[in-house]
Amino acid sequence: MPELPDPLTTLVRRGREPAVVQTVRSTLAAVISYVVALQLSREPLPLTAPLTALLVVQVTLYSTLTTSIRRVNSVVAGVLIAIGFSVLVGLTWWSLGLIILASLVIGRFVRVGEFVPEVAISAMLVLGVTQVTQTAWDRVLETLIGAVVGLMFDFLFVPPVWVQPAGEAIEELARRMRDLLLDIGREISGHMPVEEAAARLHAARRLDHDIVQVDASLRQAEDSLRLNPRVKEGLLFRVVLRTGLDALEIAAVVLRVSARTLTDLAKERRDEPLFPEDVAAALEEVFGHLARAVESFAVLITTQVRDSAEEAEARFARELAAGRSSRDRAADLLLARMREHPRQWQLHGALLAEIDRILDELDVEKRSERLVEELDRHSREQHDRHPVVNGIRRRLRSSRYGWRSSRGG
Repeated sequence: MPELPDPLTTLVRRGREPAVVQTVRSTLAAVISYVVALQLSREPLPLTAPLTALLVVQVTLYSTLTTSIRRVNSVVAGVLIAIGFSVLVGLTWWSLGLIILASLVIGRFVRVGEFVPEVAISAMLVLGVTQVTQTAWDRVLETLIGAVVGLMFDFLFVPPVWVQPAGEAIEELARRMRDLLLDIGREISGHMPVEEAAARLHAARRLDHDIVQVDASLRQAEDSLRLNPRVKEGLLFRVVLRTGLDALEIAAVVLRVSARTLTDLAKERRDEPLFPEDVAAALEEVFGHLARAVESFAVLITTQVRDSAEEAEARFARELAAGRSSRDRAADLLLARMREHPRQWQLHGALLAEIDRILDELDVEKRSERLVEELDRHSREQHDRHPVVNGIRRRLRSSRYGWRSSRGG
């Protein structure tokens, strides 16, 4: 099959991006809500309905549901405030200030989130018309129309699951960490100028920005798995990706500290190699295995949410074992050299400790423990959040057990 031309490939790829999908879905939902509002509202131009739909429809069903609730709460609160003020006082400069102040304060208590200003906006728009009560309830009706249409739109046309973009973002982060580890390994042999060491340190610090972007992509993927009828094991997928990103984030922090250690060592040895030749070769091997282990780890956690992970897991285990073995050889060589020349021994020890920390964070057993802990935490949260439902389930199980026991007796 011939390959697609580059412009067409780019168009297809962008058509699957969250921003493009969100644009199309929001436009359709807004138009539908406007058509429905024209039939149900007494307003000649019920623009509040499409405005609500634009604000309500999100890239995930979970976000749409929570946004709808907050949006309706904000409008109803603003309308009730406006009705109360219209009965007591008219619209003057001081009453306008009071209504804005009251709306912003009450908006904090009714838990409307980012729609706190919408409470004041709704109150002012309603208070500024002649027939306050009629306009107020028309605005509530249009808001409900927009929210319901947005919800129904997402229920009928379920938003995509954004696990794959999150997995790609995690893999891209791991590739940047891999490249940095390989660069450090190559430059650790021979003389490393302070400028080069500082450049590696700045590159390691830039990983923080990358992690923030990956975290945002992962949060979107987590929301897309909630309440989504397409997904059966949404909790497991979320926990696998989240714990994997947590491990990579810790490894990135330790990598930054390692770059700081090497920069300090380069400042102490401006006119000589950082390490003896045999130690440098061993450390280069260690950083090479670390680089491939980080990349394999990312492939492993993202493959588990797509297809078979056996090959990725085997490759990761090999690199991790090779990394531990080469680390032990480098430690023995470094210890022997430090006994001969104990200069900056604390920096050498710190570097070995940082390598150990990265290997430990990627360890399979520790990752399994973290997965179990997260699953247990989610189970406890669900139990605490729905005590009545869990109590009913326990009573049903106990009554079923008693019924079976009586039959057996």
